[in-house]
Amino acid sequence: MSKLSHINEAGEANMVDVSTKAETRRIAVATGRLRMAPATLEEILHNGIPKGDVLAVARVAGIQGAKRCSDLIPLCHPLPLSKVAVTFAAQGVDCLEITVECRVAGPTGVEMEALTGVSVAALTVYDMCKALDKAMTIESVQLVRKEGGKSGTWQRPT
Repeated sequence: MSKLSHINEAGEANMVDVSTKAETRRIAVATGRLRMAPATLEEILHNGIPKGDVLAVARVAGIQGAKRCSDLIPLCHPLPLSKVAVTFAAQGVDCLEITVECRVAGPTGVEMEALTGVSVAALTVYDMCKALDKAMTIESVQLVRKEGGKSGTWQRPT
């Protein structure tokens, strides 16, 4: 069995020591999708949701989610993020795609921050639109690219 970095020799969970790792520029990009009724997507895109501008609020929520990742995910290091960008794109008539890019100069990657940003942004869209469409689904939250660190660049195969 491979050794997991968050498990010590006694088999206990522990935070990885990154103090000896080199600081490098690190980037991670994650995406996720919300499936919804076409009418719900139309209302979101035309700012017709009674709770307000869904995409503006979800963008701020995604940024906050990435910034607060270490408060939410046990054993994640708090990182001084230098950039968090959250974008939205309609995919067909019933899908909203969320993309989060995180950047940092540091000794550990930002994959979890990007994934958390996508998740929190998606949950915010759901919360703001659930009165209109309780059947929305959050799906395909995934890392699509990472750069930096000892393992270099990784891109999800298409």
